[in-house]
Amino acid sequence: MKSSLVAISAAVVVATLVTGLKDRAALQERFGLGSASKPGPELMMMGRIKPTDASAGNPEFNAQLVADKIEAITSPSPPAPGAREPDAAAPQPAAPQTVAQPAPVTPPIVSAPPAPQQAAAPAQPAVDESALRYFASRGDKVRLQAEISRLQALYPNWVPPADPLAVPQNGDKQLEAMWQLYSDGRYAELRKAVADRQAADAGWQPPADLLDRLDVAEARARLVNASDLKQYATVVDIAAATPSLLTCSEVNVLWRVAEAFIQTERAQRGQDAYTYILKNCANPAERQATVEKASTLLAYQPMQALLTLERPAADGSKEFDAIRDNLTRRFMAEGNDDPKLVIAPGYIARLEKLAETGGLASDALLLGWYQLRRNNDADAEKWFRAARAKQDSAAASQGLALALIARKAPEEAEDVMFRWRADSEDATSTYLAATANLMALQPPADLAEDVLHRIATEVIARKYVPTAQQFGWYARSLNQFQTAARWFETALAWKPDDEPSAYGLVITREQLSDRKAVLDLQRAWAGRSSRITNLEDTSSLIPNAVTPPPEKGTLAAQQPAAQPTQNPPTEPLPAERRITLQPGSQVVVRAARPAMETVTVPRGPRQTRGCSTTIDAGQLKPADALSRGWCLMDINRPMEAISAFEAALQSPTRKVREDAAYGQSLAYLRAGLSGNAAVAATKAPQNRQRAAELQVAILADRALSAFDAGRYRETLIYLDQRAQLQQERIDLMVLRGYCYLNLKMYGDATRIFEAAAATGSRDAARGLADVRNVTHPDVND
Repeated sequence: MKSSLVAISAAVVVATLVTGLKDRAALQERFGLGSASKPGPELMMMGRIKPTDASAGNPEFNAQLVADKIEAITSPSPPAPGAREPDAAAPQPAAPQTVAQPAPVTPPIVSAPPAPQQAAAPAQPAVDESALRYFASRGDKVRLQAEISRLQALYPNWVPPADPLAVPQNGDKQLEAMWQLYSDGRYAELRKAVADRQAADAGWQPPADLLDRLDVAEARARLVNASDLKQYATVVDIAAATPSLLTCSEVNVLWRVAEAFIQTERAQRGQDAYTYILKNCANPAERQATVEKASTLLAYQPMQALLTLERPAADGSKEFDAIRDNLTRRFMAEGNDDPKLVIAPGYIARLEKLAETGGLASDALLLGWYQLRRNNDADAEKWFRAARAKQDSAAASQGLALALIARKAPEEAEDVMFRWRADSEDATSTYLAATANLMALQPPADLAEDVLHRIATEVIARKYVPTAQQFGWYARSLNQFQTAARWFETALAWKPDDEPSAYGLVITREQLSDRKAVLDLQRAWAGRSSRITNLEDTSSLIPNAVTPPPEKGTLAAQQPAAQPTQNPPTEPLPAERRITLQPGSQVVVRAARPAMETVTVPRGPRQTRGCSTTIDAGQLKPADALSRGWCLMDINRPMEAISAFEAALQSPTRKVREDAAYGQSLAYLRAGLSGNAAVAATKAPQNRQRAAELQVAILADRALSAFDAGRYRETLIYLDQRAQLQQERIDLMVLRGYCYLNLKMYGDATRIFEAAAATGSRDAARGLADVRNVTHPDVND
């Protein structure tokens, strides 16, 4: 009777399962496996667990696969009447060959010894289902699914029990308590409980599955701890020794391993880890978090490869659209750090739209710096102004000031940066650069007294040599030679080897008839500056004369067509006001610039006797003035040669005018006035050879002047323009290298210095040493 009841019960169970296969939804509802309200990660053991088909049902529990396997077992032949109900703890029969095989395994992220392949055997070993039964009894569907996947990987022909949530009767209470300790993460207590039971019962052995899972759990804890302590090499070692951690159910571990690879300079391996997640893991939140984490560690190009793994959403959008704005900001920030990085136009357009509609000043700032780094000054100015309109900040003002300096508007740049001049070291440098460019404007800017006062105050407080030097030239342009001499002396006190300041001081002292000071300066600079030691008599450059100043920061006065000579004004200049800047220092400023009176002096024939004497070239015939100009150039008196060439420009003969314009350009270049040289070159047409020669010389002089003023980006622009006309000289290559060095572009600097050093240049070799001192100070020490 009992055997009949058992047979009937077995038949009912099988019939129920077979009928349920026809209604998958009813089967899932019966076992509580179809709910999608609690999504769980899919277990993807690298090298051991094979990825399941992404299209097969709920990622929590693959009830479809379980049902297929049950059907494969039960369909071929119904159970015999005397068959027993399957024991939940006994090994299950092998599935027929018609069962679908898992997808191919993705290559491991961490190189580890391959797990030995299980040899085919006619009889499968017993499957330890204690963990399966424990998680089922607790209703832990996530861990239940993970355990089923694990056992399927270890035993490919194993089929889950028909009722995986059934609770076995008369279970091992001590073993259940051990599983509870494991579930609670109390691993040390679990180790102790196992040891205590083995000591009490010598014949008892803990389930191998329990020990394996305990080893993995402890490895996970060690890996997380090493990652938190930034011991990245240890993270990689633990992951390599425990490949079962590298699964989609352990995505946090995968993130940490990817970071460890990147931090140990194996960025490609880190990218592979992120790629594995995006190819195999289905949890939307984890996929999005993967891209966000990768964007903080990977460069722009690897990130574009990851984004190609993006999946379309049901509504036609893409799965990473929610974070695309932030990704765009990250990419643009990377582009700001690397001027050679080209960001895709789509990202730029997206950020421009955000800046126009979102109202965030930071978006406009990103665009401004991106354009400024690529010398798109007009676009940069537009976005910096937009950023300041939304929020006036030091960064926005600094960017706008740099854009204004680039387009030769330093007066506005100084005004923009004055408020933020002390915000940071960079802000201070930008403000001081604006002041130097402002004082060097051609022709000199007509600055208000309060602006001069505040610039002078900052220059003295910061001991900024370039602006102090330009103050000297500015004072000379106003015929304030005593004030100019004090500024040049101040600049030399701060930087004794500043040759332009020394030259300005010597010609100013010469014009003030201070021959002793001139001789002292010439002796001090003997062998270091030929234009100082070879200075000729400049007594004709008396105060209030109209001879232009000899250095940058000034513009030579052009003679009218009638060639009048300019004499000192018959009326005295307006009184100068003295404004005390700080104890012991004063700055002198002019209240206004008086108009100069001019009279016409008839020209008479005059014979030249060489050019050792000082005469008014305006009284000479154009041909004689041209000859005198070349004579003055030969004895290195370029400022007087400028006036002689100007007189020769009045000749009706085209050849004389061409030679005079060419000579005047050379004279301006020798005096360090490249801007004036460019103007002089246009006064008469030049043949192609001369025009190219002048352009090359002017660009080289402008590059040197910009470098002296600390405008390294501007220096590079001039050098690039010159290189288009003529092959770059070794000394200019060295100059380019130092520009890169000052801009902290150490790779480019090294490349340039190495190329120049290969020619035997000592300056280039010194530049290489300077790069090494900056990039590897410990090695050089």
